[in-house]
Amino acid sequence: MSETEAPPRKGILRDYFETIVVCVIFVIFSRGFVFQQSKIPTGSMEDTLLVGDYIMVNRFAYAPTATGLEKAILPVRDIRRGDVIVFKFPEDPDTDFIKRVIGLPGDRVEMRGGQTFINGQLLDEPYMLEGHRDYQPFPIPGIPPTPVPDNCYFVMGDHRNNSRDSRVWGCVPRDLIRGRAFLIWYSYPEASNEYLLAGKDWAKAFARKLVRAVPDSRWSRCFTIIR
Repeated sequence: MSETEAPPRKGILRDYFETIVVCVIFVIFSRGFVFQQSKIPTGSMEDTLLVGDYIMVNRFAYAPTATGLEKAILPVRDIRRGDVIVFKFPEDPDTDFIKRVIGLPGDRVEMRGGQTFINGQLLDEPYMLEGHRDYQPFPIPGIPPTPVPDNCYFVMGDHRNNSRDSRVWGCVPRDLIRGRAFLIWYSYPEASNEYLLAGKDWAKAFARKLVRAVPDSRWSRCFTIIR
């Protein structure tokens, strides 16, 4: 080939193939290490998260770092009280749960009269509705001072009367935490546990969602930050 000859052009099919491969690799990498998409199936986090909210989970937010420099440069941090996290359910690691972090390792968590106390101090919980506090004996009527073990976290749903959480099955080990829920990207009103439907019932629910997607979607909730 002489210096004046142009290199052969790649075919259009090869261009498309390479683009698709790059996109697939990016999606697989993102889902495996950076982001995870989940849907809210129950009302345990109302009114912060509603049944039918589709959320994005930042799996990189709590990534371990070897040095202080990495922690200063990378967008990672320690788990904080008030974070909404997605984790593997300790009693069934194949199932993901979503709750809010209330107690950190070494804390003592207590609940009485619908109020939460951390190390004897009243916890301000602006994310909760007054009617969702644990005044009712579900799942249990308050809890005595309970220590949070090392490398574990005490989590609860924002709807305390409708959430089985650390009050029932204990704290969440650090290695079961997948990441931090940070964004509602879509929202559609659904019945609680609709994902459990099967056969014709599931097909009907899916068809109804397709037909009613535009008028019924909760557009005001789309692309809102989870706090």
